Amino acid sequence: MTTRRRRPGAEPDTCQVRCVNEADVARMRGRLLPSSLYAELAALFDALADPTRARIVHVLLSQEMCTCDLAAVVGVSEPSVSQHLRLLRTLRLVRFRRAGKVVYYSLDDGHVADLVRIGLSHLGHSGEVIPLAPLPALGDRSA
Repeated sequence: MTTRRRRPGAEPDTCQVRCVNEADVARMRGRLLPSSLYAELAALFDALADPTRARIVHVLLSQEMCTCDLAAVVGVSEPSVSQHLRLLRTLRLVRFRRAGKVVYYSLDDGHVADLVRIGLSHLGHSGEVIPLAPLPALGDRSA
């Protein structure tokens, strides 16, 4: 059943008539995911909302880099880049490998690269601001 009610002085970006399609509302509420998944999704986008972390992820589209090099490229201190990488690692956006005393970071998988490329494309930029290298195959953690 649909409920209709006239709304005096409605804003130009809202319906001028309140019309709730109860069947649609019920159907879509049934399709909602658990709240915890929305919280994780929000945390993912929140991590990429920081300009420094977005730059770090964008740099890692091209190649893996050690913490020292990442700090130099992004223009922040090594402790700062380490803090950002720790959060990105917790959210499974980046992974690391150790080679002796050096730690190298790369994107965790192709989905992360897709997020950045789609975001840049949405903003009207190519996802190729930095030339892109092919990503390792999913599940290949040896890179």
